[in-house]
Amino acid sequence: MDRLDNLPRASSIVRMTTEVVTDAPGFWYGEDSRNNSVDLLNALRRYRTAEAAAQRRLREELGIGENALMALRILVEAEAEGLTVNSKQLAERLDITAASTSALVDRLVRSGHVVRHADPADRRGVILTASGRSMRRAIGVIGELDNRAAEVAEHVSPADLAVIVAFLDEMSGAVDDDQAAHPFR
Repeated sequence: MDRLDNLPRASSIVRMTTEVVTDAPGFWYGEDSRNNSVDLLNALRRYRTAEAAAQRRLREELGIGENALMALRILVEAEAEGLTVNSKQLAERLDITAASTSALVDRLVRSGHVVRHADPADRRGVILTASGRSMRRAIGVIGELDNRAAEVAEHVSPADLAVIVAFLDEMSGAVDDDQAAHPFR
């Protein structure tokens, strides 16, 4: 299970948003913001919106909801890493209850996206895998998006890449901070 911790949690996977995006200086960030930083943050918001729209299209293509897509992504990534996932681990990764996970897995099994297998290490246990058909469809769409993103990233110089990666890592820390996520606790 330790290596499974390296896979993304639901909280780190972009969720669809209905936010309004504009290029207007100071939009959302306040009139005293430096214009170039506002432009950067607006560009980041446009990217997040575009990525959320791509995930929505993938969910529609597969005929599943947001948690189901995240579950499939976790199962596909675990299989690519040579790992197995059971319902308890999936619940932890998705940060949902065991009952919600059970209902989600039941829907995914009925729709043909997930297959249950006996756990060879625990005769009462069940291992979950994405079905071959579902995996091929999801991997095809995700692969196409990744290829297009890689083409864009290939045009960035190594020095600029280092700055961009550092900036995005810092932004991830800023928005992933538990206190920032729950300021009224």
